[in-house]
Amino acid sequence: MKMFFLIILGAYLGGNIYIYIRLMQTLSGASSFLRILLSLLFWALALMLLASMLMRDVQIPTTIAKTMFNLGSIWMVFTLYMVLALIVFDCAKIFVPTMRWGFLYALGLTTVLLIYGYYNYRHPRIEQIDITLDKPFYGREIRIAAISDIHLGNGTDKAALNRYVKLINSQNPDLILISGDLIDNSIIPVKQQQMEEELRELHAPMGIYMVPGNHEYISRIEQCEAFLQKTPITLLRDSIATLSCGIQIVGRDDRHNRRRKSLEELLDRVNSTKPIIVLDHQPYNLAEVDAAGVDIQLSGHTHRGQVWPLSLLTDYIYEQSHGYRKWQNTHIYVSTGLSLWGPPFRIGTNSELAIITIKPAQNNNFLQKNN
Repeated sequence: MKMFFLIILGAYLGGNIYIYIRLMQTLSGASSFLRILLSLLFWALALMLLASMLMRDVQIPTTIAKTMFNLGSIWMVFTLYMVLALIVFDCAKIFVPTMRWGFLYALGLTTVLLIYGYYNYRHPRIEQIDITLDKPFYGREIRIAAISDIHLGNGTDKAALNRYVKLINSQNPDLILISGDLIDNSIIPVKQQQMEEELRELHAPMGIYMVPGNHEYISRIEQCEAFLQKTPITLLRDSIATLSCGIQIVGRDDRHNRRRKSLEELLDRVNSTKPIIVLDHQPYNLAEVDAAGVDIQLSGHTHRGQVWPLSLLTDYIYEQSHGYRKWQNTHIYVSTGLSLWGPPFRIGTNSELAIITIKPAQNNNFLQKNN
C-alpha cells in the first residue's frame, strides 16, 4: 500500500512539474513579478490536498479546512486532464509547428471537462432494480434504498447531505441499506457541522442499516461508531439483523479489520431457507459469495474510478466494478457511490442511488409474521 501511494504521489508531482514547465514557457514574455506570483499560486494549489490530508485530525476552522480540501481535490483532477490535454496538443505541434497556443487550448478543454463533470456529479442517477427471490418472506414486496460512499466531511458537507436525505426520502423506501464510507477522512468536520441532524431526518419504516467501509477506519472506527449512535442508523460489524418479514441482513466488517469473521462463519448463524442480504463494502471474492448461498450482496467502494480513465482501471481490478448483475445464484449490486471522495467531478461515471424492489418467490403463499 505504501509503495502504491508513493507511485501515485510521484505521478502527481511529475504531472504538476510538466504543467508548470509548460506554463512558464507560455509566460516567457511576461514580467518577472507575474511569473513569480503565478508560480507561488500554482504550487500552493498543487500541494494543498496533501496538506489537507496531513492536517485532517487538526482542529482548524471549518471554512479553512473545507477550502483546502476542495481546492486541493479539484486541482488533482485538473492535473490529470491538463496533462492528458497537453500531451495531445504537444504531439499535435510536431505535425503543426505553427500552433503556438497549445497550453491555452489544453486549459480551455480541461475547464470545459471539469464543468461538465461537476454538473454530472451534482445530478445523481436513480437506478431502478427489480429482483424476485427464490425464497419466501412476509409481504408482497420491499423497496430498498441502496446507498454507498457518501463521504461526509469537508467534501460532502451538511448542505450536500441535506440534498441527499431529501432525495432518499422522496423515494419512500421501506428499508435503507448503506454499504460503507458514509464518513470520509475524519469525523471532526462531521461533528463540527452537526450532520447527525440531517441523518435523523432519514425515514424507513423497516430500519436503516450500515456496514463500515475503509474510510470509517481511516476516520477511526470507534469515533464513527459513537457518532452513529446519535442517528437512526444501526451499524453492523460482523453481525446480523433479522427483520420482521424474515429477511436477514448480514453486515460484514470492512477488510481493514484483519480479524473480521469469514462469510462462512456469519452464514452459519442465519436461516438458509429465508432471504439473506449481505452488506460488504469492498466487492472482492464475488464468486465465493455466489457459491455460498447468499441471495443479494450490496457493495460500494470502487466509485468506478470516478473519472475516466481511472474507470478502466477499476473495471480491470474488480470482478464487478459497478452496477447490477445476476450471478448464478446471487444478485450483486456494486454502487458507484451516491457522492464521492475528493474532487467533485464525475467524468465517464455517474453518482447513483439504487432503488431495489425485491419480491418473494412467485409461488409463495406469504409467510405469516409468527413464523
